[in-house]
Amino acid sequence: MEKLDHLLLGSCSFTAEGWATSFYPPGLKKCAYLGFYAEQFNSVEVDATFYGIPSEKTVRRWYEQTPENFVFASKVPQSITHESLLVDCDEQFREFLDVMSGLEHKLGPMLFQFPYFSKKASVRPAEFLDRLRAFLPKLPGDLRFALEIRNKDWVGPELLELLRKHKVAFALIDHPWMSRPSELMRNSEIVTSDFVYARLLGDRYAIEEVTKTWDKTVVDRRSELMEWSAVVDSLLSRDLKVYTYVNNHFAGHSPETLRQFLELLRRRQQQKAQSKGIRWSLFNQATGDRGL
Repeated sequence: MEKLDHLLLGSCSFTAEGWATSFYPPGLKKCAYLGFYAEQFNSVEVDATFYGIPSEKTVRRWYEQTPENFVFASKVPQSITHESLLVDCDEQFREFLDVMSGLEHKLGPMLFQFPYFSKKASVRPAEFLDRLRAFLPKLPGDLRFALEIRNKDWVGPELLELLRKHKVAFALIDHPWMSRPSELMRNSEIVTSDFVYARLLGDRYAIEEVTKTWDKTVVDRRSELMEWSAVVDSLLSRDLKVYTYVNNHFAGHSPETLRQFLELLRRRQQQKAQSKGIRWSLFNQATGDRGL
């Protein structure tokens, strides 16, 4: 992918209502969807694992239907992140890891997606951090993990340092409850691992007032995509691997959003390369005039 070899780009899931007529070729059988998807993008975030641990047979089928360089990100089951909230769930977590290991080298980051905790919730920021302190040391060091929260006031030095200590990536998300990614990057060092995990989620409740069929773009979010392209470009320039996933709720049809995002990112990198070339040419002219 030109200068984008450290970019892993894909959708949050490879199936959705409306994709059969808008993304997949007419007549393509559902069993062939993943193979076709993997010809278009080099990664996918598996949403199904959030609802339960898949069978070993299913995971093996994912492996066999995708190219050697394809990467699967996946969500840690909600039984761990929402129900147990990291307490008394070691056995479930081990089972999840054992099954997902069937992806072998195609296994990418696993995301701990936590819910929004209201003021009435039983878990407050201090207790959440305590649970992380007890759980994170159990993570296998040879696997990649990311963590997403939806309480923007909980993002601070204590959380980020804890994630950094255990090399867990803090997930950057486009979500109405969270700060903009450029704001987070200006105000703190949000890189907590040797990779970055980004999710362009959008406003689910707002867009579902417009549509629940994800076959076309229904919301113009080009300005937000320009912001995200700048953020991702900045992270790539630091030689970081950046996993970026787009949800249908972002604008209405994630495959089209992904194409727009990639176009903006390529254009940005081309402009940087041209600018660098111009500066180098001017430098050569100046030094040549002085006889250096």
